[in-house]
Amino acid sequence: MARPLRFAALIAGAGVLASCSVNVPDPEVTTPTPPPSVLATPTITPGHDADAVAAKDLPLKAGKTLAAGVPVEISDGLREVPGWRVIQDKVQGQSRFARKDGCEVTTRLSLNQGALAVAGDDKASTEKLFAYLDPSIAADSLKAETLRWGGDDDKPRRAVEVLAFNPRPAGGKAFSVMARLFATAGSSAYFAVVCPSPSALAGAKADVAKYLPLIPPGN
Repeated sequence: MARPLRFAALIAGAGVLASCSVNVPDPEVTTPTPPPSVLATPTITPGHDADAVAAKDLPLKAGKTLAAGVPVEISDGLREVPGWRVIQDKVQGQSRFARKDGCEVTTRLSLNQGALAVAGDDKASTEKLFAYLDPSIAADSLKAETLRWGGDDDKPRRAVEVLAFNPRPAGGKAFSVMARLFATAGSSAYFAVVCPSPSALAGAKADVAKYLPLIPPGN
């Protein structure tokens, strides 16, 4: 299997953004059927209180509280935000959104991530995911950031921790990748954002954090 394009190449233009994300999975990893835009039908795991997990923040160290083998999903709420439009809709787990100022967001959900997972350690697992995407990325260059955890507006906002790679702008593009591999759940979520300027990137990432929550499985 061909190695994914390096992030440096992606920054050269938004048109190649999907070239990286298409190759995110490990050769042994499969992609899911397209995730829904609303909360998933609850999956019951005996002895596991998914509601309690969903009601709390999910830092990297808390990944073991998820049910084994039950994937975390990605919302597609950005499609409803003025100024954004869908340019790829849940194709093999991947969606792409474009904003009228030239920003693009790619999301990808992948299942069966055991080949990259470090048991019980989402931080190490996510570092391995980034290393698979681009071996030149050092683990110490990844910074913890947070996205929204759960898409229900009638409850207090919770946060889910991810790792982010934020290189310097290059080639007229500002670029950021945020990801988390949920080792226990067996799924990974990937967000790539590319914009024509750092200020536009900051706004696009704020939209991602607000409108593309990670959806916990619930009982």
